[in-house]
Amino acid sequence: MAPGAVTYRAKSESGSSLLYWVCQLTGWGLFTGARLVGSVTVLHLPWAMAATQLLLLDGSALGLSHWLRGFVRRHRWSALGMGRMTVRIVGVSFLLAVPLGVMTRWTDVSALQDAGPLLDLLAPGLRPRFAQPVLLGLHIVNWAVVFSLWLVIYVVATAMRRRRLADLRESELARALQLAELRVLKTQLNPHFLFNSLNTVRALIAEDPSRAQQAVTHLANTLRYTLSAGRDELVTLAQELDIVREYLTLETMRFEERLAVEFAVAPETGAVQIPVMLLQTVVENAVKHGIAELPEGGTIRISARLEKHGLCVQVQNPRPETSAGTPHAGIGLRNADERLKLLFGARAGLQLDLSDRSTATTRIVIPLPP
Repeated sequence: MAPGAVTYRAKSESGSSLLYWVCQLTGWGLFTGARLVGSVTVLHLPWAMAATQLLLLDGSALGLSHWLRGFVRRHRWSALGMGRMTVRIVGVSFLLAVPLGVMTRWTDVSALQDAGPLLDLLAPGLRPRFAQPVLLGLHIVNWAVVFSLWLVIYVVATAMRRRRLADLRESELARALQLAELRVLKTQLNPHFLFNSLNTVRALIAEDPSRAQQAVTHLANTLRYTLSAGRDELVTLAQELDIVREYLTLETMRFEERLAVEFAVAPETGAVQIPVMLLQTVVENAVKHGIAELPEGGTIRISARLEKHGLCVQVQNPRPETSAGTPHAGIGLRNADERLKLLFGARAGLQLDLSDRSTATTRIVIPLPP
């Protein structure tokens, strides 16, 4: 088990224990307080006497309920069905109620329980003879009811807590799986331009050393950004456009007049966050499968605007005319589409439009938060 999981479990159990004792002391405290008020106002017992007797009785009940908690956990009552659990609740409640009922019978606060009405109903002529046994039975029944209620509350509370923890674990597992999928997709981003850029730099060293230095600078910036992609998941569109410009500057040195670039980016789109290396992958795809395949080259057009459904980024590039079946997006664009959906939901996506036989259009849609 990972250290983080151990730490999380320790914190969870510590918090659960604290909440348990807060509920225990609050519940039994209110129960004792109500009976203390009744003993003083109804029975006119001295405060000290009533408080001592009630603390003895209810303190014993608190101790028994705490033991009962451990008993329930050790014997895994949570795995029982409703019928079997009900039988156990009733049986254990009466078992624990017997000693407390006997203790209550020999205290002054026992007078809070009046057996007279029940005796008059069951045996009107034998009331003195049956008073003590019936009163003891009533004390036992009262305590059994108290323990039954305690058990019901405890079982329901622990079941709700288990459900909440299960939902939390499920959410964490889903998040971990999502992060793992994102890492796999990011590791598949292969900057093909690296090898071409190195060849360009090598050729420029002999032909134009000054431009070769510029090319090395652009390549270093591009590689620095590519390496940072392992740490960041989202960047602003403005940041991504900066590296796209660095990359296209390098490619312009390679293709020269065969490559032209046009930008039409609305200023308000710069702060919108997009997945790192997303636009870079799309533009790289446009160069590789468009400009590089055409002897005459062409123009790559990059636009971005905000629409009512979110950010819309579009990359257009010329491509060789094809008469055969419509080609499909490569692994880079498929990964980009999956990353978008993992990060922003089903409304996000990337679509490659090849309906025009000479132009490829890639559209990226990212919904904005409400």
